[in-house]
Amino acid sequence: MTRRERFERTMKKLPVDRVVRDLAGTPQTGIEAKVTEGLKKLLGIEGEYTGPYSAYDERILKALDIDIRKVGTLFEPESPNTKMIGKRAYDCWGVGREFTGMYWDIVENPLRGCDMETVKTFPFPDASGIDKRQIEQFKEEAKRLYYDTDYVVCAEHPTYGVMEIGCWMMGFDDYFLKLALEPELIECFSNRVKKYQQDVFELYYGAIGDYIHFTTCGDDYGTQNGPFLSKDMFDEMILPYIKWRVKYIKSMTKGYFWQHSCGSVYSVMPSLIEAGVDILNPIQPGAKDMEPEKLKAAYGDKMVFWGGIDTQHLLVEGTPEQVKEEVRRVIKAMNGTGYVLAAAHNIQADVPAENVLALYQA
Repeated sequence: MTRRERFERTMKKLPVDRVVRDLAGTPQTGIEAKVTEGLKKLLGIEGEYTGPYSAYDERILKALDIDIRKVGTLFEPESPNTKMIGKRAYDCWGVGREFTGMYWDIVENPLRGCDMETVKTFPFPDASGIDKRQIEQFKEEAKRLYYDTDYVVCAEHPTYGVMEIGCWMMGFDDYFLKLALEPELIECFSNRVKKYQQDVFELYYGAIGDYIHFTTCGDDYGTQNGPFLSKDMFDEMILPYIKWRVKYIKSMTKGYFWQHSCGSVYSVMPSLIEAGVDILNPIQPGAKDMEPEKLKAAYGDKMVFWGGIDTQHLLVEGTPEQVKEEVRRVIKAMNGTGYVLAAAHNIQADVPAENVLALYQA
């Protein structure tokens, strides 16, 4: 069974010779450099990797028999918002971040406390500022992977989701308050985000859409114990934009739509299915109602599940044998169908390389 045959059968929820494997094939299944160095030692790989601009170390991917390869990026076009003041970096949306040891964490929200006039006039990024040469590079890399390899080609999502950028620009508390008390303001904001997304999608998927098998979308809808919003509010204020995004992107590619959301999103999964989402990532273990058995029983005939191997505790604290046991358990819970094996999120520096190796050996 070829990699692409295995992937297509997985998407159709049919039996496969083995589960599809992903490592560093999407924006949310990456791996920290420290763990990569540990993997190289375990696998007997020496020296720096020099390969295609978009690739993770191909030697590791081949050694672990990984099926997915990624192209593309989340664009940051030139913007008057982009600047560096002291230790604080501002992105094209005006969101201020400071480095806290591992990540650039948000410390300033440019639209906190905003009124309608500010939402209408605040300088949003402009897709015309995207370097067209970069898009052409992505197109050529996607074509190379599509025609010259048997790998499954993933297009990284080129824009943020409408809810997450709202939370970042206004602050979570202010954004959710405005959802309840000023829905017209949020609708105005979301429509401006949608316009930017549409402009980017035309450039991006217009170039690479013929050479990909699926594309990602990231937007966190859940906390550890439940979704951020009631299903009614989610369906009213967020779902229309997901529906539009899925439909618009699928008009430019035959690829599947892969939706990432951390946390407990069980109650809004019917809405995601209604929107046309084909794949849910990461099925975060430990979050309420996200047990693989429960997800498979309720929605396994409608959606493919991607991830599910715990990065909060198991991969950090467990032994290699415990990791192998959990991999076998999750695959069994999924009946070996409609499931792609990966960690539940990016593998961080506190994960022993031995546990990553065990994940794929299992």
